[in-house]
Amino acid sequence: MAVVGLFLTMVVVLSSGSSSDLATAGPSVGPASVASGSWIWPITGPVIRPFDPPDSPYGSGHRGIDIAAPIGTTVVAPANGTVTFGGNVGGSLFLTIDHGGGVSSTYSWLSSVLVRKGDTVAQGQAVARSGPGHAGAATPHLHLGVKLDGTYDDPLAYLGPLNVSAYIRLAPSAVA
Repeated sequence: MAVVGLFLTMVVVLSSGSSSDLATAGPSVGPASVASGSWIWPITGPVIRPFDPPDSPYGSGHRGIDIAAPIGTTVVAPANGTVTFGGNVGGSLFLTIDHGGGVSSTYSWLSSVLVRKGDTVAQGQAVARSGPGHAGAATPHLHLGVKLDGTYDDPLAYLGPLNVSAYIRLAPSAVA
Protein backbone atom coordinates (compact mmCIF):
# COMPACT_ATOMS: atom_id res chain seq x y z
CA MET A 1 0.00 0.00 0.00
CA ALA A 2 2.90 2.38 0.73
CA VAL A 3 4.15 1.98 -2.85
CA VAL A 4 0.71 2.88 -4.24
CA GLY A 5 0.58 5.94 -1.97
CA LEU A 6 4.02 7.05 -3.14
CA PHE A 7 3.02 6.47 -6.76
CA LEU A 8 -0.20 8.48 -6.40
CA THR A 9 1.69 11.26 -4.64
CA MET A 10 4.10 11.45 -7.59
CA VAL A 11 1.17 11.55 -10.01
CA VAL A 12 -0.46 14.41 -8.13
CA VAL A 13 2.79 16.36 -8.18
CA LEU A 14 3.24 15.77 -11.90
CA SER A 15 -0.37 16.56 -12.72
CA SER A 16 -0.83 19.63 -10.55
CA GLY A 17 2.48 21.39 -11.09
CA SER A 18 3.87 22.74 -14.29
CA SER A 19 6.69 20.82 -15.89
CA SER A 20 9.01 23.77 -15.37
CA ASP A 21 8.55 23.33 -11.58
CA LEU A 22 10.50 20.07 -11.86
CA ALA A 23 13.13 21.26 -14.32
CA THR A 24 16.15 23.41 -13.69
CA ALA A 25 15.33 25.52 -16.72
CA GLY A 26 11.96 26.37 -18.23
CA PRO A 27 10.87 24.21 -21.12
CA SER A 28 10.26 25.61 -24.55
CA VAL A 29 6.96 25.02 -26.28
CA GLY A 30 7.04 22.76 -29.32
CA PRO A 31 5.30 23.39 -32.63
CA ALA A 32 1.52 23.22 -32.90
CA SER A 33 1.71 19.61 -34.18
CA VAL A 34 3.01 18.58 -30.76
CA ALA A 35 1.36 21.20 -28.59
CA SER A 36 2.40 21.31 -24.98
CA GLY A 37 0.83 18.46 -23.03
CA SER A 38 -0.64 16.64 -26.04
CA TRP A 39 1.51 13.49 -25.82
CA ILE A 40 0.53 10.39 -23.87
CA TRP A 41 3.06 8.87 -21.50
CA PRO A 42 5.17 6.18 -23.20
CA ILE A 43 5.15 4.15 -19.99
CA THR A 44 3.34 4.47 -16.66
CA GLY A 45 5.46 5.23 -13.61
CA PRO A 46 6.87 8.00 -11.48
CA VAL A 47 9.61 10.29 -12.76
CA ILE A 48 12.65 9.35 -10.70
CA ARG A 49 15.08 11.78 -12.32
CA PRO A 50 14.04 15.07 -13.97
CA PHE A 51 15.40 16.93 -16.97
CA ASP A 52 18.63 18.83 -16.24
CA PRO A 53 19.78 20.64 -19.40
CA PRO A 54 23.51 20.91 -20.00
CA ASP A 55 25.15 24.35 -19.96
CA SER A 56 26.73 23.60 -23.33
CA PRO A 57 26.05 21.03 -26.09
CA TYR A 58 28.71 18.70 -24.65
CA GLY A 59 28.38 19.63 -20.96
CA SER A 60 27.10 17.48 -18.15
CA GLY A 61 23.40 17.24 -17.41
CA HIS A 62 20.47 14.89 -17.81
CA ARG A 63 19.04 15.18 -21.32
CA GLY A 64 15.65 13.70 -20.55
CA ILE A 65 13.58 12.17 -17.77
CA ASP A 66 13.75 8.73 -16.20
CA ILE A 67 10.41 6.98 -15.64
CA ALA A 68 10.50 4.00 -13.24
CA ALA A 69 9.10 0.76 -14.69
CA PRO A 70 9.88 -2.95 -14.48
CA ILE A 71 12.15 -4.37 -17.19
CA GLY A 72 10.07 -5.60 -20.13
CA THR A 73 7.22 -3.11 -19.70
CA THR A 74 5.62 -2.09 -23.02
CA VAL A 75 6.69 1.33 -24.28
CA VAL A 76 4.19 3.12 -26.55
CA ALA A 77 4.61 5.99 -29.00
CA PRO A 78 3.59 9.20 -27.20
CA ALA A 79 2.51 10.81 -30.49
CA ASN A 80 2.30 9.92 -34.18
CA GLY A 81 5.60 9.81 -36.01
CA THR A 82 8.15 7.95 -38.09
CA VAL A 83 10.89 5.74 -36.66
CA THR A 84 14.30 7.17 -37.61
CA PHE A 85 16.44 4.80 -35.57
CA GLY A 86 16.04 1.56 -33.66
CA GLY A 87 19.09 -0.42 -32.65
CA ASN A 88 22.32 -0.72 -30.70
CA VAL A 89 24.43 2.20 -29.57
CA GLY A 90 27.45 1.10 -27.55
CA GLY A 91 25.82 -2.25 -26.79
CA SER A 92 22.48 -0.82 -25.60
CA LEU A 93 19.15 -0.55 -27.45
CA PHE A 94 17.77 2.86 -28.39
CA LEU A 95 14.77 4.05 -30.42
CA THR A 96 14.13 7.46 -31.99
CA ILE A 97 10.83 8.73 -33.43
CA ASP A 98 10.50 11.88 -35.58
CA HIS A 99 7.21 13.63 -34.75
CA GLY A 100 7.53 16.38 -37.37
CA GLY A 101 8.04 20.09 -36.89
CA GLY A 102 11.62 19.56 -35.70
CA VAL A 103 10.55 17.41 -32.72
CA SER A 104 11.93 13.93 -32.02
CA SER A 105 11.80 11.59 -29.04
CA THR A 106 14.35 8.99 -27.98
CA TYR A 107 13.89 5.96 -25.69
CA SER A 108 17.06 4.60 -24.12
CA TRP A 109 18.37 1.39 -22.55
CA LEU A 110 15.58 -0.82 -23.88
CA SER A 111 15.27 -4.61 -23.63
CA SER A 112 13.77 -4.87 -27.15
CA VAL A 113 12.66 -2.70 -30.06
CA LEU A 114 9.35 -3.66 -31.73
CA VAL A 115 9.54 -1.37 -34.80
CA ARG A 116 12.02 -0.65 -37.60
CA LYS A 117 13.54 2.42 -39.19
CA GLY A 118 11.02 3.93 -41.61
CA ASP A 119 7.94 2.56 -39.82
CA THR A 120 5.09 5.00 -39.29
CA VAL A 121 3.78 4.73 -35.72
CA ALA A 122 0.53 5.92 -34.20
CA GLN A 123 0.08 7.45 -30.76
CA GLY A 124 -0.33 4.57 -28.29
CA GLN A 125 1.27 1.93 -30.54
CA ALA A 126 3.70 -0.47 -28.84
CA VAL A 127 7.22 0.39 -30.04
CA ALA A 128 9.61 -1.16 -27.49
CA ARG A 129 10.07 -2.86 -24.13
CA SER A 130 11.78 -1.10 -21.24
CA GLY A 131 15.19 -2.17 -20.03
CA PRO A 132 17.35 -1.63 -16.96
CA GLY A 133 17.89 2.11 -17.44
CA HIS A 134 21.15 4.00 -17.01
CA ALA A 135 24.18 1.84 -16.22
CA GLY A 136 24.35 1.11 -12.51
CA ALA A 137 20.83 2.41 -11.79
CA ALA A 138 19.21 0.88 -8.71
CA THR A 139 15.69 1.23 -10.16
CA PRO A 140 14.83 -0.04 -13.66
CA HIS A 141 13.49 2.78 -15.79
CA LEU A 142 12.87 4.19 -19.24
CA HIS A 143 14.92 7.21 -20.24
CA LEU A 144 12.85 9.55 -22.44
CA GLY A 145 14.57 12.37 -24.28
CA VAL A 146 13.07 15.02 -26.54
CA LYS A 147 14.81 17.28 -29.04
CA LEU A 148 13.35 20.40 -30.62
CA ASP A 149 15.32 21.53 -33.67
CA GLY A 150 18.33 19.51 -32.47
CA THR A 151 18.34 20.94 -28.91
CA TYR A 152 17.33 18.85 -25.91
CA ASP A 153 14.03 19.95 -24.38
CA ASP A 154 12.12 18.97 -21.23
CA PRO A 155 9.91 15.96 -22.08
CA LEU A 156 7.42 17.00 -19.38
CA ALA A 157 6.49 19.99 -21.56
CA TYR A 158 5.09 17.55 -24.16
CA LEU A 159 3.41 14.98 -21.90
CA GLY A 160 -0.20 15.30 -20.82
CA PRO A 161 -1.51 14.17 -17.44
CA LEU A 162 -0.58 10.61 -16.48
CA ASN A 163 -3.58 8.27 -16.62
CA VAL A 164 -3.69 6.24 -13.41
CA SER A 165 -7.13 4.67 -13.90
CA ALA A 166 -5.59 1.19 -14.16
CA TYR A 167 -4.28 1.58 -10.59
CA ILE A 168 -7.55 2.68 -8.99
CA ARG A 169 -9.62 -0.07 -7.39
CA LEU A 170 -13.03 0.54 -5.89
CA ALA A 171 -13.99 -1.41 -2.77
CA PRO A 172 -17.36 -3.19 -2.81
CA SER A 173 -20.11 -1.45 -0.91
CA ALA A 174 -20.83 -2.77 2.59
CA VAL A 175 -24.41 -1.42 2.50
CA ALA A 176 -26.93 -4.13 3.39
